Amino acid sequence: MTAPAMTAQQDAIMDQIMVRRKWSRRIMGAFYLFILGLVVWSVQVTVVDDTDWERIGSLGKVLEATNRFIGIDFGLFPSLVGPAIETFMIACLGTLLGVIICIPAAWFGAANITPYRPVTYPLARFMMTLSRSIHEIVWALFFVAAVGLGALAGVFALAVRSLGFIAKMSAEAIEDIDPGPVDAMRATGANEIQVIIFAVLPQVWPQILSVVVFEWEINIRRSAILGFVGAGGLGLVFFRQMNTFNYYGVTSVIITILLLIIMGEFVSHYARKSVI
Repeated sequence: MTAPAMTAQQDAIMDQIMVRRKWSRRIMGAFYLFILGLVVWSVQVTVVDDTDWERIGSLGKVLEATNRFIGIDFGLFPSLVGPAIETFMIACLGTLLGVIICIPAAWFGAANITPYRPVTYPLARFMMTLSRSIHEIVWALFFVAAVGLGALAGVFALAVRSLGFIAKMSAEAIEDIDPGPVDAMRATGANEIQVIIFAVLPQVWPQILSVVVFEWEINIRRSAILGFVGAGGLGLVFFRQMNTFNYYGVTSVIITILLLIIMGEFVSHYARKSVI
């Protein structure tokens, strides 16, 4: 092929590339405009049209309502120690129970080690999806109806809610392991439990511990609001303060929840740092 012919062919290829890029930019521009229009429509429907602006009133009324909460009921703090400890223990026990029920879920949900893939794998993945799809408040309402008011319902709600995150992250970490040790142990006649303990866990243990610590930190936040539906802890105190219109007491409960979460942040940070 002569040099002029090669140059003409290269020019044709470049023209095709430029045309494709122009069409690609136009398509992406149209897509962004569609997303922007969808966002504007959503704001109009869910915020502007669905808000009772007459009830909100003027800016002065909004500031007046906000000023009710500017203050602290110091006399309430001694009675918040017990609920704060209960909230902390709900998070700890809920996470621990969640880890226990996550063991079979992570095992069945990892495609490379699941016992019977056509059945156990989709079953475990369905459990993970179900856990993540339902809010912890809804789980708490279910367990309050099942076992009654109190911390036990909160523990069960957090355990079931933790299943989706811990089991999913653990199963995905197991799927990314080096298959060499697993194949070597199976070649020596080791059973599945031995393979998991000696070939799988050593490779994923740091990741799993990091995920558990992170979920425990999140569960502290969750446990602080489960009391709104009768699951005990600081959320229940918050609900009572709102019902009695003790706005300074509401602020005091919020400060206590904030301090508890900050403590959980510190513990979680150093725990993950020591694990990873």
